[in-house]
Amino acid sequence: MTIDSIVLILIALPLIGALVNGTIGKKLPNIVVGTIATSVMLASFICAVLVFSQFQKTQLIHLFSLLKLDGFQLNARFQIDALSIWMTMIVTGIGTLIHLFSMGYMSHDKGYYKFFTYLNLFIFAMLLLVLGSNYFVLFFGWEGVGICSYLLIGFHFSDLEKGISNSIAARKAFIMNRIGDAGLLFGLFLILAQFGTLEYLDLARLTGPGHGVAQTMLIGITLCLFLAATGKSAQIPLFTWLPDAMAGPTPVSALIHAATMVTAGIYLVVRSNFLFELAPFTKDIILYIGLATSLVAAFIALRQNDIKKVLAYSTVSQLGLMFVALGMGAYTVAIFHVTTHAFFKALLFLGSGSVIHAMSDEQDIRKMGGLAKKLPITHATFLIGTLAISGFPLLSGFYSKDEILGHALAANPLLYGILMVSVAMTSIYMFRMYFLVFFGSFRGGEKAASHLHESPLIMTLPLMILAILSVFGGILNLPGLFLHSGAHWLNDFLSANTAGLNLLLAEHLAASTTLILMFVASAMTLLILIWAYINYAKKQKLALADEELHGWQLWSNKKLYIDELYALVFVKPIEFIGTLFYSNFDIKVLAKGVYSFAQLFSKLGGVTRKWQNGVLSSYLFWMLIGLISLISYYFIKLQVWNF
Repeated sequence: MTIDSIVLILIALPLIGALVNGTIGKKLPNIVVGTIATSVMLASFICAVLVFSQFQKTQLIHLFSLLKLDGFQLNARFQIDALSIWMTMIVTGIGTLIHLFSMGYMSHDKGYYKFFTYLNLFIFAMLLLVLGSNYFVLFFGWEGVGICSYLLIGFHFSDLEKGISNSIAARKAFIMNRIGDAGLLFGLFLILAQFGTLEYLDLARLTGPGHGVAQTMLIGITLCLFLAATGKSAQIPLFTWLPDAMAGPTPVSALIHAATMVTAGIYLVVRSNFLFELAPFTKDIILYIGLATSLVAAFIALRQNDIKKVLAYSTVSQLGLMFVALGMGAYTVAIFHVTTHAFFKALLFLGSGSVIHAMSDEQDIRKMGGLAKKLPITHATFLIGTLAISGFPLLSGFYSKDEILGHALAANPLLYGILMVSVAMTSIYMFRMYFLVFFGSFRGGEKAASHLHESPLIMTLPLMILAILSVFGGILNLPGLFLHSGAHWLNDFLSANTAGLNLLLAEHLAASTTLILMFVASAMTLLILIWAYINYAKKQKLALADEELHGWQLWSNKKLYIDELYALVFVKPIEFIGTLFYSNFDIKVLAKGVYSFAQLFSKLGGVTRKWQNGVLSSYLFWMLIGLISLISYYFIKLQVWNF
């Protein structure tokens, strides 16, 4: 079977699963619905692996032409290169595990078939996004993941207790992403105006040496694309939607944070590397925004007490690190961290789902404690995820973070120092959460304690697989300290077969510098681990109640009051203008105008209706008047014309 056929099957399978469950899923048993949705995902992942194994060079798969004009053609087609294949394997592989976990986690949910329909659609849209050969196909996938995220975040909109807040969270995500999407549209219009094409390969060629494109135009295009990336990948100022997205079921959180939506912005910048490399001003902005986002989100996470909110702000912070890498031009390093982050963040979110499942939907870590004995598999795998994201030596996150820190040191020692602060805060809030959840005595009450139990195999199996990937994922891009072949494999694979990246020279630190960085990062992580163990496990120091917080802890817990600031500066004025517009222009002008117009015709109808009196002689009389009027009109017109 050719790569063309495999790719078409790969992308069609999730859509077929969504169509089947969306049309007849309500009539099928839950086990059948879940099996269909998960099976198509597994088959899609197998297809992705087959494409990877057969891949040799970049190729295009043409589907059809949407528009043909003189000098311009808009095509629906896919581009198979190293970047698209790698992202496809991440999306389908992690997506399959999340689907499998969901079969157990959502087993008692009334909207079971709808949930899996949305999940399959989500994956289909993301595959469109990463496989498209041009920005036009990417835009369809971009909007697809946006609408699916809206449906999944607000999935429990009918919940009597949290339905309104769930709906508001979905609406917030949708609106903030529309702001970013406006940037994408403007960027595409500028690309069309300047280059006359939206094809990646054509753009890479047109922006080569001697391109002659004005710097202002390049800055405008890249800033618009970066605005789009800030929306999807939750960077300042468009990051507040992502923590609120925790209103959705936990598998949705894992899917959004690990494999799909938030990686779209990173992918967009890496895919457009040939544009960003020509706009150093934009790259600097990306670097500073990523740095600020990483620090702000890490600081906020320090005193969050909702287990999913801690992980959500952790995602925002890690995405900030990826954007720092992009700002430094280390595109393959950003994708490496995307990959390892997909492993351990999916593990952590699904692990939190297992905890929430055991706690009967309780998410407050202050009401947990001592769960290590009750949930042994969840505890062991969650520990691995915590160590990986904290940069524990030799785990996946250790290598990918160290790559970013190494580039930062080479670029500017001050930048390296600031990033180390963010990395240190990551270890602090992750170990704090881990020890509060799994150590000490249980604080949730006797009733909750009686229901504590380990999750079924269908939920723990994905955790174990992700734990293995979180341990060994760093092998994909090992530094060249001890290996002459196989080192920097992912970097070499992506660079050699991705438009634009094949022209960039990969920079690697000296072995001695790399060893020093590894030692410093390892020592910091181990010291924070010991400190957290003494405070939260040994001394059993508990998280303070909200009313007991003050100083920096209060600011962290209240999320720096950014939501309140946005409400004051943007939401309230817009609501006021909307209310003013509605009460004055809408009601007094539009509504009354429409009603008056309708009443005018109603009255005219009332007048003309009287002519219908049923008297034949009256009808003949009006017919005669009409004929005389017509003859008179044409006679007068003829006379005027002759005159």
